[in-house]
Amino acid sequence: MNDSPTSARSDAPSIAIDVKGLTKSFSGREVVHDLSMQVKRGEIYGFLGPNGSGKTTTIRILCGLLTPDSGEGSCLGYDIRRDADKIKRKVGYMTQRFSLYQDLSVRENLEFVARLYGMPDARGAARDTIARIGLKGREEQLAGELSGGWKQRLALGACTLPNPQLLLLDEPTAGVDPKARRDFWNEIHALAAEGLTVLVSTHYMDEAERCHEIAYIAYGHLLAHGTVDEVIAKSELSTWLVTGEDFNGLMAELNGKPGVDMVAPFGTSLHVSGRDKAALETAIAPYRGDSKWHWQAGEPSLEDVFIDLMGRSRDNFQG
Repeated sequence: MNDSPTSARSDAPSIAIDVKGLTKSFSGREVVHDLSMQVKRGEIYGFLGPNGSGKTTTIRILCGLLTPDSGEGSCLGYDIRRDADKIKRKVGYMTQRFSLYQDLSVRENLEFVARLYGMPDARGAARDTIARIGLKGREEQLAGELSGGWKQRLALGACTLPNPQLLLLDEPTAGVDPKARRDFWNEIHALAAEGLTVLVSTHYMDEAERCHEIAYIAYGHLLAHGTVDEVIAKSELSTWLVTGEDFNGLMAELNGKPGVDMVAPFGTSLHVSGRDKAALETAIAPYRGDSKWHWQAGEPSLEDVFIDLMGRSRDNFQG
C-alpha cells in the first residue's frame, strides 16, 4: 500500500495537525465538544486544563489513537479516520507513568524498542540514543533503579528512538526536580528545532510559557488558544497586585463581589482580577484607602487567566 499522505485536509506542508468540529462521548457524556485547531510542524503545543477535562482524549484523537464521533481532520498529512494506522507509526508517546520495563537495563529497554519498530541495527540505535540523552555509563543499570529525572530521560529516548514526526507528552515532568525539568525542556526545544512536532499536557505555568502555542481545554470545550501573549490579551483581565496584612480577610470580602472575577494569593501578594475594568475599580475602591494594604495595577499572568477560566468552567461529569 502506498504510504503517501493523500487524504489531508490542508495542502500546506507546514501544518502538522488540522482538525475541525471534533466531538467524542463516552457513556453518554461528551468529553470533547466541537473542537477545531491547527498545529504547525516543528511547534511545541501545550495543552492545559483541569484534570478530567478531555486533554488526553483530545490528544489521542489528534494522533489517530481514538476515532471521533463527529468531525474531520488530518495529522501529519493523513486523515485521522482513514489513516490512523499510518499516523501511529509516526508518533512517539510518553505517558505520565514510566512505562518501560523496570527489570531491564537501559540498553536492553532501548534495544527492545528498536526491535519493536523493526530497526535494522537495534544495538547501534540504542547506543546512539544512550549517547544523545546523556545516559553513557548507565547502560547496564536497571531502569527501575534510576531516579525520576533519569527515568524521564530514558522514556524520552525510547519514544524518540524510531525518529517520529510527532511526539505526545502527557504531563512528562510530574515528580522530577527543577533542574531535570529544565534539562528536559531544553531537549524538547532542540528536537522541535529539528522539525519534530510536540503536543504536551502540563500543569506547570513555566512550562506552558515555554510552548510556542497553548490551548486551554475545560471539560471538553476549547476555551482559549494561541501564543501565551495572545491568550493573556484575549482574556481582557484587569489585575491588581495587593501586598500587606490579612489576605484571608480581604479574599473573603472580595470573593463574589460584582466585577471581581478572580482572587488568588501568589507568594507575598494577592492578585485581584476582573474582565470589566470599571466594575472591578468600583468593587475595590472601599479597600484601597486602608493603610494595611498596598494596591498596585499590574499585568495579568498566565496563571491568572487559567484560574479565571477554571472558575468559569462547568464540570460536565457532575450531576
